[in-house]
Amino acid sequence: MAGKVYLVGAGPGDARLITIKGKECIEKADAVVYDRLASPRLLRWMKPGAKKVYVGKLPDRHTMKQDEINQLLVDLALEGKVVVRLKGGDPTIFGRVGEEAELLYRNGIPYEIVPGITSAISVPAYAGIPVTHREHASSLSIITGHESPEKLDRMIQWDKVTNATGTLIFMMGVAKIGYISRQLIKHGRPPETPVALIRWGTRAEQDTLTATLADIEEKVRKADFQPPAVIVVGQVVLQREHLKWAERLPLFGTRILVTRARSQASTLVSQIEDLGGEPYEFPVIDTIMPSSEHSRLEVQQALGKLNIYHWVFFTSVNGVEFFFRHLKEQGKDIRSLASARVVAVGPATAEALRHYGIAAEVLSERFQAEGLVDRYSSELVPGQNVLLPRGDLARKWLPEQLTEMGLHVTDVTTYENVLCGEDDDELLKLLEEGKIHAVTFTSSSTVNNLFKVLKNMGVDEPARLLKSAAIACIGPLTAKTAEEAGLEVSILAEEATVDSLVQALCQWNEDNPRRMMS
Repeated sequence: MAGKVYLVGAGPGDARLITIKGKECIEKADAVVYDRLASPRLLRWMKPGAKKVYVGKLPDRHTMKQDEINQLLVDLALEGKVVVRLKGGDPTIFGRVGEEAELLYRNGIPYEIVPGITSAISVPAYAGIPVTHREHASSLSIITGHESPEKLDRMIQWDKVTNATGTLIFMMGVAKIGYISRQLIKHGRPPETPVALIRWGTRAEQDTLTATLADIEEKVRKADFQPPAVIVVGQVVLQREHLKWAERLPLFGTRILVTRARSQASTLVSQIEDLGGEPYEFPVIDTIMPSSEHSRLEVQQALGKLNIYHWVFFTSVNGVEFFFRHLKEQGKDIRSLASARVVAVGPATAEALRHYGIAAEVLSERFQAEGLVDRYSSELVPGQNVLLPRGDLARKWLPEQLTEMGLHVTDVTTYENVLCGEDDDELLKLLEEGKIHAVTFTSSSTVNNLFKVLKNMGVDEPARLLKSAAIACIGPLTAKTAEEAGLEVSILAEEATVDSLVQALCQWNEDNPRRMMS
């Protein structure tokens, strides 16, 4: 039985600009067929085991021809697969969706066209150019600029198109910009008409070049301005000077690698996005319940005597979350800790405890074990019982110090950190080309695991591959691990929190702006 094909508009580049239905199609697809105009981040939503088929250009292979792509969709559907064809922007605007749908129809394969946000409108918007304006343009035309001059002349009636609408949008016409501008001037557009070229709009590489019809060709040549780009012709371009909102965001133009566990990355990812950056999620660590019978038994025994503890020290959000998972699994009552003092290392840990109704004492001076001992040394009494619910990679320094002070320490492994990270050719390509601008590390484990994953992908010297990116660490212990691995740490959070790490990234980006056009 034949499957079904969804011809999905991927939007202009920013993964958040895909439609809800488009995202749902990706999530249920057995195979996704995509090219360079579809954001790689969209593929993160694919279900495990789904097939990725790249039909764009590779170093050892030219772009797959359209006829071959059409047939590929048919073949995959005839295997009974649910197939998504991801196409940049909207599939019906110069996306050749008609050819793909026609062959599907002729082969009796069910399909749907899922519209997307077209680059013709969204990319200018991200450059601060509204394609219509009450005072400047009440109409627009969307025109292909990708063909040869001879074919453009056959397809475009320049005498009619030139002044038919207030705004002209040319798609994929960078290489023909000289010819296009001369034709528009020849057929009546004033040479001083404003023009803007926006390259890779909505992505970290977004770049905008403005000029007039008279001098745009020369400016493109001098700037070596490369495709893909959207060309906007008309008075609306002048709005950019006041409306270029995206470029004013503190992380604009920055692609940041996020390596922390997916379950914890959402806050960091959303803050990067809100501040104009482009997060590239590549979790190299995951947290799971203890795998060994010995560890599980230790946790069970510790939770069976909650009423004996004088102190409970939570040193991380994971420590909190897994402690309460164990508590629920074993049917224990948190009120057994009524006589204990509960201490949280750092505000994030304290906030996690508040979700469970626990108002902990917060260690906010130094968010690490040394600060905890400094703060409570005068109150810790020999003979008291201390519970430390922690991960398997936690340092031994704290329990050893507490034991030396005469306390009875129960140090239990409530969760384990495990290596994760699939092969990601796109990430390797971005790192090699210097298009990952910063790499964030939120623990020593993320440093060690990224190196392991990169080596598993065939990278002999991970430190050299990461050399072009700024290294951002959440705290001094993480920074020490990064430096020992051969990395130069250039961004260090003042406090060991995600908020502080993001603030440090913003300051770094302000101090090191990437070159943009005008």
